[in-house]
Amino acid sequence: MKILLNLEEWGIFLLCIYVFSRLDFAWWWFPTLLLLPDIGMVGYLLNPKIGAMTYNLIHHRLLAASIAGFALYSGNNNWKLFAIILFAHISMDRAMGYGLKYEDSFFNTHLGRIGNSTKMKQ
Repeated sequence: MKILLNLEEWGIFLLCIYVFSRLDFAWWWFPTLLLLPDIGMVGYLLNPKIGAMTYNLIHHRLLAASIAGFALYSGNNNWKLFAIILFAHISMDRAMGYGLKYEDSFFNTHLGRIGNSTKMKQ
């Protein structure tokens, strides 16, 4: 099942690259913006509860879908780019095992624990 879910995430990621290629942006925008959604980790500077909330808000597909809907409704290519980047980033993260965070620790996600749980006690 894990392989099937990974294939699904990488498929969405590749679809995002294709959709991006249909927009009129220079190719370098995609890799440049791809890690931008990780700005959601800034909440962890305050505490794990706020960090989980900010991270999960930005890494939730409902936000990406809402932005995509607005982008399609408005026809604004900048919003389309933003939605594509969000979908691509979320899929890339999930394919690599980085899921939505629980409030107790950055390393505790809906996909399981990140890293070696015996070494990471945060």
